[in-house]
Amino acid sequence: MRHYVLAETNYAYTKANPYEVAVLPLGATEPHNLHLPYGTDLFEGTIVGEHICAAAHAKGAKVALLPTIPYGTETNMAKLPLAINVDPSTLFRFVTDIVKSCIASGVRKVVLLNSHGGNEMKPLLRELADKIDGHLFLCNWYHALGEEYQKIFEHKEDHAGEMETSFGLAYFPTLVARTADGKLTGDDGQTRKSRFEALNRGWVSITRPWHLLTTNTGSGYPHAATAEKGQQMMRVLEDRLGTFLLELSNAKLDEKFPFAVE
Repeated sequence: MRHYVLAETNYAYTKANPYEVAVLPLGATEPHNLHLPYGTDLFEGTIVGEHICAAAHAKGAKVALLPTIPYGTETNMAKLPLAINVDPSTLFRFVTDIVKSCIASGVRKVVLLNSHGGNEMKPLLRELADKIDGHLFLCNWYHALGEEYQKIFEHKEDHAGEMETSFGLAYFPTLVARTADGKLTGDDGQTRKSRFEALNRGWVSITRPWHLLTTNTGSGYPHAATAEKGQQMMRVLEDRLGTFLLELSNAKLDEKFPFAVE
């Protein structure tokens, strides 16, 4: 029994072993080019959560991985079939109720482990900062790679590119579509440029209409992906985020938390 996975444990254990940290993965249901499954973000959030919580638990962290939320904000994919949308305001209310449930159970450190770029959760942290008797953290796990990304991958990742495809090949390979000779069925993930230089340069931003931006929903070159790259990436996440969860579990909630005591 993996006691760090709440869905797999039982009341006898939780009564005797209170948790310090709850990790809530946030996923999505949406197309990922022609080769990755609709549940890619759901699978990624769950699998990353399992790996980093296992790494922390093995070193004594009192951490609980909550079931992954499988839906996210998809308003920019509204023209695409079965991109299941949850508006940000709805998602915020749902996550808030989960956070309050954790705090009511005595788990006052909650980590939102986000796996979907459309889930802009930082505003929720600001909204709840003075409204809950607990501490909320946000981790977009793909940002945790930092400088290691360029050491592992050749191409920039946006959506269903080299990194996500490597993840799939490593951890859910039977769901990655390939031709009879083993090639990925996805296209090259090329995107259209805007007519405005300010948008192309990143000086101005919009929510991108995905049916116009892409040909088959991919944004990023997937064909350099390998399972080995996905596994190498996971080792970085286990080290960085597993260590964070261990430190968070061990940290005392005093008047200066989360800052260092001088």
